[in-house]
Amino acid sequence: MKLSEVFDALGDDTRRKILRLLRERSMTAGEIADEFHLSKPTLSHHFRVLRAANLVRSERRGNSIHYALQSNVVEDAAMELFDLLKGAPRRAAAPEEPES
Repeated sequence: MKLSEVFDALGDDTRRKILRLLRERSMTAGEIADEFHLSKPTLSHHFRVLRAANLVRSERRGNSIHYALQSNVVEDAAMELFDLLKGAPRRAAAPEEPES
């Protein structure tokens, strides 16, 4: 797993929405497409980026392609972020604005 590919894939709102959809269940490409107002080539690009980052796996079943979340890759990326934050000094919270 290349973390740079994972973080690049996660940097896009549409791809994050696709991952949230797949968190619930595996879905066909058509079911995912129904959730967006995007062209087929644009969605295909998003699927390609997600597959390259190993965030989703795809399987052809008859005439449909089914996508499923690869949660272990998401977990590995989250652990990498937590490791980066270990021992880092915490920033103080911004003071609250007084009410008028």
